[in-house]
Amino acid sequence: MKILIADDDELVLRLLEENLQAEGFETVICRDGETAIHMAQSEMPDLIILDIMMPKIDGFHASRILQSIGIPIIMLTGKADISDKLIGLESGADDYIVKPFDSRELVARIKAILRRMEKVKATGFVKPQDYSIGIYIKEDAKEVFIDGTEISLTPTEYNLIFIFYKNPNRVFEREYLIEKVWDYDFLGDSRTVDMHIQRLRKKLDRWGACIETVFGLGYRFKEKWK
Repeated sequence: MKILIADDDELVLRLLEENLQAEGFETVICRDGETAIHMAQSEMPDLIILDIMMPKIDGFHASRILQSIGIPIIMLTGKADISDKLIGLESGADDYIVKPFDSRELVARIKAILRRMEKVKATGFVKPQDYSIGIYIKEDAKEVFIDGTEISLTPTEYNLIFIFYKNPNRVFEREYLIEKVWDYDFLGDSRTVDMHIQRLRKKLDRWGACIETVFGLGYRFKEKWK
């Protein structure tokens, strides 16, 4: 497994590189957002770790550009405000870790995301007729179509939409979604789920209304368009 690390702090960069290599990962590194974008496109890593405050292009902007590639992203930054976290998730990141961080926690989160990716690949073909009219998912699990037009989803967004479509009309509590989609002992709060749902609704366009908020409980996919 290959991981791209983008951080302008040399000490952090080397620490991450050493820890990840010790865990058996191949690493490629860079020190600014512009290079991170080019390296992601050429190296096609399995996961990207992005610092936010970088030269040339910051991590938020880089994450938005990299969404189309479909590679999971972890934001690693010293910006601890909840508003920064939500911006990071909205820009396409799958996870967000604040400096200073525990290397063991970071490695655990990386492995959790990569496990989710393997589950997606192992899911197999999802037949269009099994789901609501106008939305279907192709075999590689990275191609989601809305009314015949492909949309770009992050791995986390894909896992969310897949859970909803496999279980129409079922109410999912936020805690359950955290357990099944994030696949680790989540250290954040339920607003992370809300932000991903909000972003997914926008991408689903008119179909976004199918993901209903069940107040006091969580979310469900309502098959109102059939």
